[in-house]
Amino acid sequence: MHPFRKAVEAGDHDALVALLADGVVFTSPVAFRPYSGKAATAAILGRVAQVFSDLRYVREIADTGGRDHAFLFTAKIGDRTVNGCDFLHFDEDGRIDDFVVMVRPLSAANALAEAMGTRFEWPAQGPTEA
Repeated sequence: MHPFRKAVEAGDHDALVALLADGVVFTSPVAFRPYSGKAATAAILGRVAQVFSDLRYVREIADTGGRDHAFLFTAKIGDRTVNGCDFLHFDEDGRIDDFVVMVRPLSAANALAEAMGTRFEWPAQGPTEA
């Protein structure tokens, strides 16, 4: 099992953060601009773990070079089922330097935006705890 998937499924936030490059760029499915940096991305991922329940990965897709991965998942936000995908690129040191998340349907994306909005203030430079 890929270390990213293992960390997420185990709820091991420290292991997940250790996989992030210092300059990681995180692109949220519910925010207009991407967020840069390990601290912002770690904060976002920590709150997502509070918002999602019953998260499970249903498929992994990787390029032959091992630097690009897609992890398809399902989860719940309240009573809404979310289908999504984490698209990751790994740098030459094996750390995530590009992290893009997409979710569907729109009602689930809206529920995610609302749930995350209650946990953060979202200035242009990245999230801060509310």
